[in-house]
Amino acid sequence: MKKQTKIILSVVIVAVIAVIFIYPRRDQIFAGNKQGPGPSMTQGPGGPGQGQPIPVNVVEIKPETLENNLSVTGTIIPNETVNLRTEISGLVKKISFREGEFVKKGTPLVYLNDDELKAQYDKLDFTRKLFESQENRQKQLLAKEAISQEEYDIVLNQFNTNLADLRLVEAQLNKTIVVAPFDGVLGLRMISEGSVISTNDVIASIVNIDPIKIEFSIPERYANMVTVGSKIFFSNEAGGQEVEGTVYAFEPNIDAATRTLKLRATSPNRSRSFLPGMFVRIKFQLGVEENALMVPSQSLIPELNGYKVYVVDNESKVEERQVSIGTRTESHVQIVNGLKEGDLVLTTGVLQVRTGMPVNYTKIN
Repeated sequence: MKKQTKIILSVVIVAVIAVIFIYPRRDQIFAGNKQGPGPSMTQGPGGPGQGQPIPVNVVEIKPETLENNLSVTGTIIPNETVNLRTEISGLVKKISFREGEFVKKGTPLVYLNDDELKAQYDKLDFTRKLFESQENRQKQLLAKEAISQEEYDIVLNQFNTNLADLRLVEAQLNKTIVVAPFDGVLGLRMISEGSVISTNDVIASIVNIDPIKIEFSIPERYANMVTVGSKIFFSNEAGGQEVEGTVYAFEPNIDAATRTLKLRATSPNRSRSFLPGMFVRIKFQLGVEENALMVPSQSLIPELNGYKVYVVDNESKVEERQVSIGTRTESHVQIVNGLKEGDLVLTTGVLQVRTGMPVNYTKIN
């Protein structure tokens, strides 16, 4: 009996516990069915017709001209530059230039002592006159067959040798005068009158900076877009006005170390405001595209499979558009697919809106 009693008591206890747990849950389920769907089902952010329209700003898509520019840095280099040196050693007799002045090509700058060479030249010139008269007499005698051809040839050879010696001394005399090799501005003088200089001594530098050249490099992926005649716009660190230049040459190979292509452009510099060695910021114009559709950068929303924007339809409701992008500028992005002229693209509220949500929009420029 005792064993049966224990079994009955255990069954009763289990039944009581089951009733305690199940009965309250039954009341909650029934109560929930009577109240209808909860707030989460009725106030979803995208539910049509729910809530008040939110204010947003939009821009109307219009075709515009897009300049595909690449921003890089570069260095100003001179059009021509050289350190002036003499071709022969000698005593500096006269310096005929001022530091920092502009000189034309061929202007005499430095005179070396040429007394010895002038004396040699005068001696050879006197000998030339003698050989010239001898050659004339021998030519007349040869015409009368008074002398042999060999005798005339000996005199003629002496005369020609003398002329060659004269030209040699004349060339050495020319080397005693250092002249400007091109139009340019002279630098600081490194010698003085009375000093003896050799071919290794620098007299001064001369630089041609009108026009100037701009050297810069671009990534290799843009190499096929480079052509001679491409335009660049550059300015220095002082923040001056942008100046236009033209690409005139570029390397025929890519730098394997940096994976860049080196280019050079040229630009007039009559005011001499750009000096060699200056650092400049360059806007390299890769191309110009007409009728491009542009949207502000803040309108573009990145996704795993691309990009999207929100537009306002004719009923002032939000619509989602998948788009493909092209060139980026500092503040806008080109849309190559997914939008058309006249679309109203949201620029604010892009994180709050959902498809089908009504909005109050304001057009901005």
